Amino acid sequence: MAKVELKQPIVAEISELLDGAATAVVVDYRGLTVAQDTELRKQLREAGVTYKVYKNTMIRRAAEGTAFAALDPHLEGPTAIAVSKTDATAAARILAEFAKKADKLEIKGGVVEGNYYDAKGMQVIATIPSREVLLGRLLGSMQSPIANFARVLNQIAEKSAEA
Repeated sequence: MAKVELKQPIVAEISELLDGAATAVVVDYRGLTVAQDTELRKQLREAGVTYKVYKNTMIRRAAEGTAFAALDPHLEGPTAIAVSKTDATAAARILAEFAKKADKLEIKGGVVEGNYYDAKGMQVIATIPSREVLLGRLLGSMQSPIANFARVLNQIAEKSAEA
């Protein structure tokens, strides 16, 4: 069997992984211990992020013609890719947080919702809270004026009852 035939299933797997993905972040994992790598994989898995190590040429082939082709300049040396299909900031957030503890982990760049970001841009993306947190904050800010208005009406009613 030719080498190309052996590589096609891997390229198809990566293409399927990237298809419909909200985010893909490439990192240099060189220097991580086995324990650190295991912990990182566990955190990413719990957040619904797929984290795999592929050959750079395979990623390059799978990303051809997609927004993820922008990652091409970062596909040098040991590269792992973290892909999230649901939460656009989860991969960047977890990787950036983990990189604080394991200084060997280096975010190279990423694509978030079709837009390419370098390492500094991914650090900024990592500071954005998850969708659920943002929705909670929005709901809290919408409820606050209503709750304050209800308290004022209650106090007015209590004063009227006393008099």
